[in-house]
Amino acid sequence: MDTESGFSTPPRTSQLSWVTLSRNLILAYQSFGVVYGDLSTSPLYVYSSTFTGKLRNHQNEEAIFGAFSLIFWTLTLIPLLKYVFILLSADDNGEGGTFALYSLLCRHGKFSLLPNQQAADEELSAYKYGPSSQVVSSSPLKRFLEKHKKLRTALLLVVLFGACMVIGDGVLTPAISVLSSVSGLQVTEKKLTDGELLLLACVILVGLFALQHCGTHRVAFLFAPIVLIWLISIFSIGLYNTIHWNPKIVYAFSPHYIIKFFRQTGKDGWISLGGILLSITGTEAMFADLGHFTALSIRLAFAFVVYPCLVVQYMGQAAFLSKNTGTVAQSFYDSIPGPVFWPVFVVATFATIVGSQAVITATFSIIKQCHALGCFPRVKVVHTSKHIYGQIYIPEINWILMILTLAITVGFRDTTLIGNAYGLACMTVMFITTFLMALVIVFVWQKSMVLAAVFLLFFWFIEGVYLSAALIKVPQGGWVPLVLSLIFVFVMFVWHYGTRKKYNFDLHNKVSLKWLLGLGPSLGIVRVPGIGLIYSELATGVPPIFSHFVTNLPAFHKVLVFVCVKSVPVPYVSPEERFLIGRICPRPYRMYRCIVRYGYKDIQRDDGDFENQLIQSIAEFIQMEAVEPQFSSSESSSLDGRMAVISSRTVQSNLSLVVSELEDFGLSNSIQSIQSSKSLTLQSLRSVFDEENPQIRRRQVRFQLPSNPAMDPAVREELMDLIQAKEAGIAYIMGHSYVKARRSASFLKKLVIDIGYSFLRKNCRGPSVALNIPHISLIEVGMIYYV
Repeated sequence: MDTESGFSTPPRTSQLSWVTLSRNLILAYQSFGVVYGDLSTSPLYVYSSTFTGKLRNHQNEEAIFGAFSLIFWTLTLIPLLKYVFILLSADDNGEGGTFALYSLLCRHGKFSLLPNQQAADEELSAYKYGPSSQVVSSSPLKRFLEKHKKLRTALLLVVLFGACMVIGDGVLTPAISVLSSVSGLQVTEKKLTDGELLLLACVILVGLFALQHCGTHRVAFLFAPIVLIWLISIFSIGLYNTIHWNPKIVYAFSPHYIIKFFRQTGKDGWISLGGILLSITGTEAMFADLGHFTALSIRLAFAFVVYPCLVVQYMGQAAFLSKNTGTVAQSFYDSIPGPVFWPVFVVATFATIVGSQAVITATFSIIKQCHALGCFPRVKVVHTSKHIYGQIYIPEINWILMILTLAITVGFRDTTLIGNAYGLACMTVMFITTFLMALVIVFVWQKSMVLAAVFLLFFWFIEGVYLSAALIKVPQGGWVPLVLSLIFVFVMFVWHYGTRKKYNFDLHNKVSLKWLLGLGPSLGIVRVPGIGLIYSELATGVPPIFSHFVTNLPAFHKVLVFVCVKSVPVPYVSPEERFLIGRICPRPYRMYRCIVRYGYKDIQRDDGDFENQLIQSIAEFIQMEAVEPQFSSSESSSLDGRMAVISSRTVQSNLSLVVSELEDFGLSNSIQSIQSSKSLTLQSLRSVFDEENPQIRRRQVRFQLPSNPAMDPAVREELMDLIQAKEAGIAYIMGHSYVKARRSASFLKKLVIDIGYSFLRKNCRGPSVALNIPHISLIEVGMIYYV
């Protein structure tokens, strides 16, 4: 949705140059369409959701003044004070959201549960962000959390629950927004029945979800103007209503009216807070969408445009209601002056669609981040724009969201009931964010625990009051986000538990290097030309599945590369730092390790160039090992030797292989690259596969060794073997794993692993699909994991 999300965060300088300011003003303008669509459409339903139930008995001027005062101070304390002034400073290399806070915590403390961290990960340029963690290494609270695994599990569950509530927002926001906007037709078109209104809302919702696969980049340039026109409209209407109906509403800025409100309404007023909190729904987007913009741009947009427009609109609506107390049900549309009704109605409908679009895309992003943490089954992630990095579409999730949204719209048919669910979901996310932020203040910012406690208690008190009011309405619709979140948390935790157990099994059953050394360089079998890429989740050691290959296959490839694709707790890994190359066993074995690192917001693009980058990286490692003394280690220490970050910038140009790209992608070159070692049948299969799947056709390149008389003969021989193996062909080898609980395991563990995890593995995308591996070259071998 962000039309210029390719912008990088400007340098942090004390002087604010005109260039930086103009750039931030452009980003602030673009943020209207992405960040504020949801927050700015709240006036459609806040007052109607507040004055429901027993509060209808208090529809008088004093109660309405008190309700506006509550809205004003809620907008001031939570979005303005907490998010704009405090939370936007807690970014993770420019990224925001629940996972950004969790990622920061995992980097400054050993809170992650998946044991695939390596010392090399800490050398990433994005890893060292903020103050050094060494200062707080002796923190008692930090040691206490790291020591107790149950507390780290609880922290992960809290983060997942918050993420699931955001997914709940993705279901509820389109339902309440679209239903609220089309309800305006009942103000003028009295003949329009509830059924016809519902049908119109459902048609808009189906259209909204059906267009997701196209990506929004083609219409994204319209989003910001629509929301900006909407904000100007509600500001103008609010100002008109304030002057025309009741200018005395300005007195309600005083918090004294809040006290008078609760004195008059008592418990009914407290329950009505579930409606008041809808005025800040969508606030979390300011922090979650930080990665597309800058903190300054979001601050400028909210403080100077969004906040004043919302305050004036709520004030004008309250002024209108104070003189027309019987129009609460459709207070927004009733307060619009007749001549401008239809233009405002059209803009309102478009604004709700934009707001819903933003939340749906944010849901895709959250699920992508959950998957990166190893907490969500593999799904198909489609990158919908070549120009806008991070704009993704997940087909399975899109249709699940559509079905759930339609079910809620048709099932409830009432914005008040949906509002009860929506308010609970939003406030829960804010409550969890406050807790994580308090931990960040201590562990990342290295401030005193007293400051963190003050922050936590102040905002937890305010949010706790709203959350308690929202929880009262669980029977009246509030149960929806709780049920949805519990289902998603269960799915995520079962997947994470199974993934962790499988990884631990691999870790504790690694193939002994002494056993491999005993087999000799031939591994006791025939080594045939070609490269075997053995995919494994292990970041260290040789996976147990390799012993199955060695003991059951009569021949194996001359060059073996153990490939591990892993996520690290940073938002993005630069291409220069992506490959981590090392050697397994001494040089004659021709066995290497490659760890491909991605951040939790990185997209694994299938650009068809992975194999070529891998070959070049291994070649550069071989030459670097010969030249640089720290890598030319002794025979004993090179059994599973040091790993090096291979970057095109760190290796001299004369050490790189000479690459010549083949221009023609036709059959002749396809056969040339496969060479005569492949059968004619396989050649014809490959050419047919390439013709039917042009979008994943690999780039054809030929590697040559540069003429360098000074090169070590052993290095030259190893490089020649690598080039010849590449020309002979590449095979992708994966384990088709079946995970089962041990017979001695508890009933609960058997239930989780044998039923829950197995069901998810069978019904999600296979690892070969997720890693974009061509099926024509894929070899899968089954293996049972007893965990």
